[in-house]
Amino acid sequence: MKLCIAEKPSVARDIAAVVGADSRKNGYFEGGGFQVTWTYGHLCTLQEPADYSPAWKFWSIASLPIIPQPFRIKLIDVDSYKNQFSIIEKLIADADEVINCGDAGQEGELIQRWVMHKAKCKCPVKRLWISSLTEEAIKEGFNSLRPSSDFDTLYQAGLARAIGDWLLGMNATRIYTLRCSSSAASVLSIGRVQTPTLAIIVNRFKEIQNFSPSPFWELKTVYRNVTFNALKGKFDSEIDAENSLNIIKSHPLSIKSISEKKGVEYPPKLFDLTSLQVECNKKFAFSADDTLKIIQSLYEKKFTTYPRVDTTYLSDDIYPKIPGILKGLNGYESLTQPVLNAKIPKSKKVFDNSKVTDHHAIIPTGQQKGILTESENKVYNLVVLHFIANFYPEAKVLTTTVLADVNGVEFKAAGKQIQSPGWRVLFSNSNAENVTDYNPKDDAEPNKEQVLPHFVEGESGPHAPEVLQKYTTPPKYFTEATLLRAMETAGKFVDNEELRDALKENGIGRPSTRAAIIETLFKRNYIIKEKKNLIPTSRGIELVEMINYDLLKSAELTGQWERKLRDIEKGNYLADNFIGELKSMVVDLVNQVKSDNTLKMISIVNDTDAKTKAKSKSARNSQPARNSQPGSKTQPAIKIQSDSNSQPTVNEMSLKRQESSNNRKQNSSGGYSPISDYTPNSATSKDTINIQKSNDIQNTKNTINSSDAHKEVSTNLAENDKLDKSKIYSVKEGDRCPLCGKGIIIRGRTQLGCNRYKEGCNFRAPFPSYNTTSKSNS
Repeated sequence: MKLCIAEKPSVARDIAAVVGADSRKNGYFEGGGFQVTWTYGHLCTLQEPADYSPAWKFWSIASLPIIPQPFRIKLIDVDSYKNQFSIIEKLIADADEVINCGDAGQEGELIQRWVMHKAKCKCPVKRLWISSLTEEAIKEGFNSLRPSSDFDTLYQAGLARAIGDWLLGMNATRIYTLRCSSSAASVLSIGRVQTPTLAIIVNRFKEIQNFSPSPFWELKTVYRNVTFNALKGKFDSEIDAENSLNIIKSHPLSIKSISEKKGVEYPPKLFDLTSLQVECNKKFAFSADDTLKIIQSLYEKKFTTYPRVDTTYLSDDIYPKIPGILKGLNGYESLTQPVLNAKIPKSKKVFDNSKVTDHHAIIPTGQQKGILTESENKVYNLVVLHFIANFYPEAKVLTTTVLADVNGVEFKAAGKQIQSPGWRVLFSNSNAENVTDYNPKDDAEPNKEQVLPHFVEGESGPHAPEVLQKYTTPPKYFTEATLLRAMETAGKFVDNEELRDALKENGIGRPSTRAAIIETLFKRNYIIKEKKNLIPTSRGIELVEMINYDLLKSAELTGQWERKLRDIEKGNYLADNFIGELKSMVVDLVNQVKSDNTLKMISIVNDTDAKTKAKSKSARNSQPARNSQPGSKTQPAIKIQSDSNSQPTVNEMSLKRQESSNNRKQNSSGGYSPISDYTPNSATSKDTINIQKSNDIQNTKNTINSSDAHKEVSTNLAENDKLDKSKIYSVKEGDRCPLCGKGIIIRGRTQLGCNRYKEGCNFRAPFPSYNTTSKSNS
């Protein structure tokens, strides 16, 4: 029996229908010699620190850095996940062959391999690799199944990303929280991609806040309703500008030369995920996360191809399918017919195998469109228009430049005329029922080009000169659209599409995870949204300012890591080397933070305060924040207690939800990810990286001075059921502990506490006494 493992029940149904597995069983389909089952995305995750060692259960500076040897995975503690895994485990044990039908990407490969590792898969494994979920694509995929070993480097890249994110996220979050958090309820979440992204936003915010506008003057004149600009450009002095004005205002303007240059405008490129998110944010104000969910839904409904891509090109093998796709676009017949009536062009700007790796650009499948939501229809329409436009002729334009002279002062005017609209005809809502009024060349600045009348060299006449005073303007706040572009190019801001493609190798995060990173910044209360603008909160600003370790917040250096992960995927770099680098960095980071005496406590402000500070130089109305306040009832409290070295530790049980979220959501792996504790047999041994063979750095448990243990937080005894709330009690050194009734109150560096803290008693009281409702120790 052949066992197919899909990533979702809906995908499993589509596959089952194609292979003939039409009998529904408990947790799988069966028939035609196939069994088809599914996961729910991640069923497994990297183990938590406490799973490795009881010493790592509590947050303690003395226990850092945390470097497991080796990394292991575990089932996520959800009943439905455990039930489904038990079904998969039994099916794998009886299977003759397993077909990995997971999402055709790095994360999908990771998800499925962990499940197979945990289930101790010993049979041969093949890989289904498809770019859409249409019946035709699934059939083609099953006719060309590939060995699982073809995707070993893809898995290793995902594994390295996951372990790297775990190492940096766990250690950096703990060390900075212990050193710099001013509240027991406040975890300072730090991540490999999350923190550099926050730094990009904070740095832009500071540029704006610190910007001082400078005046300048421009000399312009209007002749035959056309604005001419002085070639001198800007004047730094009003006197100089007025002097130039006096020179020309009583003299006629003369046309000296007219030049025309013919050119073409190419259609907008096909979409990758980032460019689609950018366009949807600009056009519809969709968040990056909203767009990802919508395009994922369209993919699962078989209307568009695989969405988590970072290329805007198609491979050559797609070209023969173009006519069929165009014919299937119902509702767009008036736009597709001109293309179908002629030979379909094959441009290198569209078809380029060298620019396509695992998947091609996002395009429609040609599947007859069914019922879509309003948001789905908008996104689908953009994908379709960009697709059709790339088979239309280029737009032909004529650029005219006119040079003029007024009493020795030179002026220039320029304008552009569309001679042949070409692909531009698609972007008018009069051409098709479902076409929105969309201009692919929209940007933040208005189009300053003007249509010029017919000028003749030598003509002259009166004009209306003037001097305009203007001021330099600060950079603009990031929106989700512009932030995505900044992440894509590791903070380098470029408009040229070709150059932007070249910089993608060093971008931070992956197309599929950047939206999650932005959402994480909202959830951590590091940024808020004001209209479309992304504004850092005081908390976010303080976090970036507090971090002195440049690797944690440098977009460029993080981009270099991303390039190495891509090199792992290509087989040009070893995953062991990448993990070794991250381990070295973690050790160096922890040691630096331990000894850094310049660190300050980070305050907690609510969203209203943060927005007020963020708008200190703005009069815009504020928008509600997107997340709960730190320390609110929706966020677990952290309890800190002392260990034998008077170091602060955090009760990990109260952090379970927080840390699990960090492990699964915060960084560019898009989730949680490790090496299984299962060592597969020779048939699957290539699926696992032996991290133990890399240059492991042993976990150093340095003994540090009590001065490093700079904070402890008292517990709320009034909430403890063991205490009698009807009496007032004051404790002092030597008293019996009112909480456990066995220990003795001793003096710590900042508080009184029970000497049975190692046995779990977390009683704390501030100096000199602690008054609360408690029972007597008589």
